[in-house]
Amino acid sequence: MTLPVRKEIRLSDYDYCQNGAYFVTICTRNREHLFWDNAVGTANGRPHLSKCGNITDKAINKLHEIYPTVFVDKYVIMPNHIHMILLLSGNGGRPMAVPTISRIINQFKGHVSKKVGVSIWQARFYEHIIRNEQDYRDIWQYIDDNPVKWAEDEYRTP
Repeated sequence: MTLPVRKEIRLSDYDYCQNGAYFVTICTRNREHLFWDNAVGTANGRPHLSKCGNITDKAINKLHEIYPTVFVDKYVIMPNHIHMILLLSGNGGRPMAVPTISRIINQFKGHVSKKVGVSIWQARFYEHIIRNEQDYRDIWQYIDDNPVKWAEDEYRTP
């Protein structure tokens, strides 16, 4: 059986551990709704996180502790995916100590899966290099508006 060839989504000549801002989206396997607890309702217009959502939230907030050169500038946890703006700041340190976006996300996904007790993520993730201030502002607003616009979200599944 021949497996399909996946399209390469990373820039071949780009160093993904260099200083900069990155927009990252990670989806759950089969886009399962794992992160919101719909039975509880909302607080301040935001949904309550489920147990899995709280584990994910804690892991996001620990990223800077694990990787001192990585800052989570903005994020949102949706029912079946998360969006983050990650800022990488190597501060001229040792190049081998600066993690790549792939390493950060893969270890993050592994940590959450270990805490949950089962792998919950799809194999890949989406990343976009934020190139300028307007791009940054547009992405910030998109993340901010995402919970309110969940009904029209491209990642929503029935």
